[in-house]
Amino acid sequence: MPTAAPPENQLIDRIYEAAIVSEGWPEVLRATAEVAGCREALFGTILDGEARLTASSAAFENTYNDIMLRLPVPVNQRSLRLLASRHAGFITDTDVFTADELATEPLYQDMLIPSGYGSAAATAITCPSGDVIVVHCERGFDEGTVEPEALASLNRLRPHFARAGLLARRLGLERAKAAAQALEMMGLPGAVLGPGGRILSANTLLSALMPAVFRDRPARLGIVDAAADRMLETAMAALAYQAHDAAVRSIAIPAGQGHPPIVVHLSPVTGRARDVFTLASAILVATPVRPHRILGADLIEGLFDLTPAEAKLAAMIAAGHAPRQAAQRLGVTEGTARTTLKRVLAKTGVHRQSDLVGMLQGAAKLG
Repeated sequence: MPTAAPPENQLIDRIYEAAIVSEGWPEVLRATAEVAGCREALFGTILDGEARLTASSAAFENTYNDIMLRLPVPVNQRSLRLLASRHAGFITDTDVFTADELATEPLYQDMLIPSGYGSAAATAITCPSGDVIVVHCERGFDEGTVEPEALASLNRLRPHFARAGLLARRLGLERAKAAAQALEMMGLPGAVLGPGGRILSANTLLSALMPAVFRDRPARLGIVDAAADRMLETAMAALAYQAHDAAVRSIAIPAGQGHPPIVVHLSPVTGRARDVFTLASAILVATPVRPHRILGADLIEGLFDLTPAEAKLAAMIAAGHAPRQAAQRLGVTEGTARTTLKRVLAKTGVHRQSDLVGMLQGAAKLG
């Protein structure tokens, strides 16, 4: 009769399983926290200053995500010192902070300790891709530093977390590729974007719009039109801080040589969608506006994230009505119509009424 595998070997098997079936990470992290003598644990990646985390419990994940929003990696002393140590193993807070620093550091005194945390064992593993894999176990500050025996046990798990992290990343890229290909089957140019707007995968329809419309920059996907590019940059920055209400997610690109006007849509990857697209921040779809087509208010509303009132006015303007005429037809004052028109111009990224007409009719080169 075969003997049962030792608990450590069982945990190692579950680490590799979680790399493929991401729903298994919370259970793996709870077991890892137990090995460390801690209450909670995190597993995640850091790339370009943005952390993407999975935790042993929803409460701990929410607490730590809130801390990372208030103190992101570029200004978070705990994260910075962990990364700067370049230690090939797990380290504790006392390895990178003095007792006096711990007593005065706001991260501990104002955030971690009041939340019931503040003593951790963590490691950072740099990947060839530039990603940094982080494994982090946490307990209360008053429980003291994680013991050397526990660190030794965690260090035996470290290479398995490293390989599992690389596997999870590769699978995430494959899922991104499949999503981009699915958009292509629907006839839509599209791409899956990572933190900051880096292209994880783009289908051939979007690639065909390079370099006339889009540019594949090292830092992020770019748009040739400067105004539209600024809107994309702002939208990706807002999504990074989960400010979804503030992000303009429909961006108008003027017509150019050989292409009609295009509307770019950004769909943020949030919640359970991150279980599938573990590396993605947004899915981008480019919708060409076909020539000589006057759009109805309902379609305009969906294309540009307009309110019903804004969409109705935009449809009137596209049909050739002046603001005064549109105001009369809609039963509002001319001042209200002009104020609404300003909001429409801001949301569509154009600067003149004629540009808006050209965009919505798809019949003229804008700007």
